[in-house]
Amino acid sequence: MTSRSTTAAPQRAATSRRIDVARELLLTPFGLDEGHLARALAEIRTHQVDDADLYFQYTRSEGWSLEEGIVKTGSFSIDQGVGVRAVSGEKTAFAYSDDISEASLLDAARTVRSISAAAQAGKARIAPKKVAAGRSLYPGVDPIASLDSTAKVALLEKLEQRARAKDPRVAQVMAGLASEYDVVLVARADGTLAADVRPLVRLSVTVIAEQNGRREMGSAGGGGRFGLAYFDDEQMGKYVDEAVNAALVNLESRPAPAGEMTVVLGSGWPGILLHEAIGHGLEGDFNRKGSSAFSGRIGQRVAAKDVTVLDDGTIADRRGSLNVDDEGHASQRNVLIEDGILKGYIQDSLNARLMGVAPTGNGRRESYAHIPMPRMTNTYMLGGDKDPQEIIASIKKGLYASNFGGGQVDITSGKFVFSASEAYWVENGKIQYPVKGATIIGSGPESLKRVTMIGNDMRLDSGVGTCGKEGQSVPVGVGQPTLRIEGLTVGGTA
Repeated sequence: MTSRSTTAAPQRAATSRRIDVARELLLTPFGLDEGHLARALAEIRTHQVDDADLYFQYTRSEGWSLEEGIVKTGSFSIDQGVGVRAVSGEKTAFAYSDDISEASLLDAARTVRSISAAAQAGKARIAPKKVAAGRSLYPGVDPIASLDSTAKVALLEKLEQRARAKDPRVAQVMAGLASEYDVVLVARADGTLAADVRPLVRLSVTVIAEQNGRREMGSAGGGGRFGLAYFDDEQMGKYVDEAVNAALVNLESRPAPAGEMTVVLGSGWPGILLHEAIGHGLEGDFNRKGSSAFSGRIGQRVAAKDVTVLDDGTIADRRGSLNVDDEGHASQRNVLIEDGILKGYIQDSLNARLMGVAPTGNGRRESYAHIPMPRMTNTYMLGGDKDPQEIIASIKKGLYASNFGGGQVDITSGKFVFSASEAYWVENGKIQYPVKGATIIGSGPESLKRVTMIGNDMRLDSGVGTCGKEGQSVPVGVGQPTLRIEGLTVGGTA
């Protein structure tokens, strides 16, 4: 009992602070208070709607990029506005404005309520206010202010110098630094009020190495929800080593063989395949509509034994984590597949209500100008008991893909195509040589059933992921241990 109350008090204080920050940025400057929000929502509820919300957002963004030894571009922007939504059955009415005012709020409220017929009474009672429970996963800092402009330029220049000094074959270096300070305030028709203060930073480096007229590329980077002090000498050194090593490995690469074969996927960022090929198929909207390969399969075996997949928005400081989602629900640790059995889907409010389940803290939107939908946060597979070297040594003939580039998936069929940015040909348990041009083709649901070895090295990516869905982009995380999968098709150049 004591432990619970000791934890709850700082949590309530952190939630209150976030609401205060959001109020000061998004309400007070425009002559608004929570009474105005309640009246706008009551205006919507004079019609028979199932749900309604107001989503206020203030975003300050900054970006710097270096090329050819010079910081060539620097950008800074501020965006703010409000989105107003009403939901009736499966229908959604939505309006948004960059003008935050009482007049705009009421105008948008009257517009979206037209989705449904007027209620008999013609008036709606203002719901009593309740503050949503949230988490405290990252500091409410403004990362843009955590370093001055001179220091940001110097950071990129130092990154370039270190990359060039790493190897004489490095011919070109490109680097980028991005920072964002995002404050959101959500008011729901049931009286719930929630807020979040979301820092986000990312540093990236790409090198081009040249040898005997051949040029190859390698990239690395990372970030998360914290200030720019994270990018110290040690962190920069890791990114430089990774990017330069990838470019030099590719200089030695040979054409990739093609055909059906055993494939071993490395830990960390290769989890992007899991995200695309499996994760999207577990989002509530696709399953409610019956368009996912996983529709109607709760409780069934969908993967090999020992395969456990989670979507977890509660990991401290992670790029994909949220204190509350964009509908005001606290983020959760959701077990989607456990020991090969499908346990559930990730949900926003609309799809959860229509499917008769609870929201899972996965209602996300790109900005105030977009409607929320079920989206992943940090999606990963739990580790097993095999040493990664043992997994590679088990391959008679096959591919070891340690890093990935882009890919795509068909949600209905689950079929995917991914390009490996760093991969090796393996024979008799030994890595023979790096290969170039390998694409991995398969079916997400089928590939899960063909997992035969799971490494003990589960690792999350370095903090670079962005997920696109229906034209909206949101930051995400991915991860997995080293995996051996049988019978994937490799499209190569040999």
